[in-house]
Amino acid sequence: MRQALRHYLLALQFFTRIPVTGRLARWVGYSPALLRASAAHFPGVGWIVAGAAALVYAALHLALAPKPGASAVAAVFSTIATVLLTGGFHEDGLCDVADGLGGSLERARALEIMKDSRIGAFGAMALVLALLAKVSLLALLGAQNPTPALAALAGAHVLSRLWPLLVVRTLAHVGDSARSKSKPLADQISSNALATAFLWCLMPLAFVWWAQSALFLVAACTLSALAAAWLAWRFARRLQGYTGDCLGAVQQVGEIGFYLGAALAL
Repeated sequence: MRQALRHYLLALQFFTRIPVTGRLARWVGYSPALLRASAAHFPGVGWIVAGAAALVYAALHLALAPKPGASAVAAVFSTIATVLLTGGFHEDGLCDVADGLGGSLERARALEIMKDSRIGAFGAMALVLALLAKVSLLALLGAQNPTPALAALAGAHVLSRLWPLLVVRTLAHVGDSARSKSKPLADQISSNALATAFLWCLMPLAFVWWAQSALFLVAACTLSALAAAWLAWRFARRLQGYTGDCLGAVQQVGEIGFYLGAALAL
């Protein structure tokens, strides 16, 4: 349990802006092997992000309802909360991937563009559309009452963090190994790590079923999986593998797919 806690805290430190410093950081430690092991807890990080988003959404919806636009305001500020908590880590990956795939049909050039920290036209469009999709879908889900939106937040932030691990498991890492922060994750994702990641997803998805319905859960999970699978297929075809930015992009489309499936079921 102590080792699992160290792995979880390292994942929290790597994938969020939550400070793990001082004596606690020294106890957690760092090594490529520890970071690789922490990948099993990536969906567990989604518990924290989902909890923050749901808390903000519920508080603002309660404070503003039944005024028109209450769900829209709640959706905007809950999304802001997730960006602040993660530092826009995954959104940044989505921008870089959009710039790379949109900027060149040539594999080598696309990978070169993705390394550039500057945002281009394709990245800007992808970021704006992704944020609009999240906000509009969450506003729609909470238009009558906040429960569907809260259930969707709980499921989306956890399940969408499982899909990148499957990408790591199935595709080759093609980024700059010397500079890539994701390279230790790419070395190996064990079956035990995947099993742990799946376990992190069970309770939030059970909550989605309990709070809404089986149809709501199945539709949301199906569209999330299809969105992530489609993007992984694009990586395999265009890049012959993935980079760290690709993992962030997969998380983003998986999250949006979950909201869309939930909205369609609702």
